[in-house]
Amino acid sequence: MNAERNEAYLAGLLRELRKLPNETEWVEFKANYADPHEIGEYISALSNAAAFCGKTNGYLVWGVDDGTHDVTGTAFRPELARKGNEELESWLLRLTNSRIHFRFHRTESDGKPIVILEIPRATNYPVSFSGQQFIRVGAYKKKLKDFPEKERALWRIFDAVPFEDLPAAERVPDEEVLRLLDYPAMRLSGRHCDGTYPSIPSWFI
Repeated sequence: MNAERNEAYLAGLLRELRKLPNETEWVEFKANYADPHEIGEYISALSNAAAFCGKTNGYLVWGVDDGTHDVTGTAFRPELARKGNEELESWLLRLTNSRIHFRFHRTESDGKPIVILEIPRATNYPVSFSGQQFIRVGAYKKKLKDFPEKERALWRIFDAVPFEDLPAAERVPDEEVLRLLDYPAMRLSGRHCDGTYPSIPSWFI
């Protein structure tokens, strides 16, 4: 499910991320540092860490101080960034093994520009970048192969949690749920033989 992220959603998400402890394994804060290889390694590390910690997504946030979590703003513009002749996002997708649907979001806080990279959790196997798998250990990005106990635990998580049981989206407003589910199409496919349609359960509304 690919939910649209409006300004209210992004503002709320940023507030929640800034409240987290400094050594949260599935979130990293940056200022303007935007080396493409480093971003790719963080995609792998944060995706795997999100799975390890039972989260739906990991996040890489530019424009927030890593120590104080104060908003500083950022000059990083992912839509303008390139690696060689290739757009940054396309290049990152090409070198990420599982083609996870990470997304860059631009927003503002206190009039200062913020970029949030939203990274889905790993599901069936660890996410790698450029042939290497990474994981977060405390506040540090490490190669997964150097932490065999975490690698074994991650595979146990994949075996224990079927993809169908994972949350499809988080923090979705009530009015967005039916739109994201494409309820009219679902209703049509579920039409009874007498031409009537199933009603929406009261608990769903």
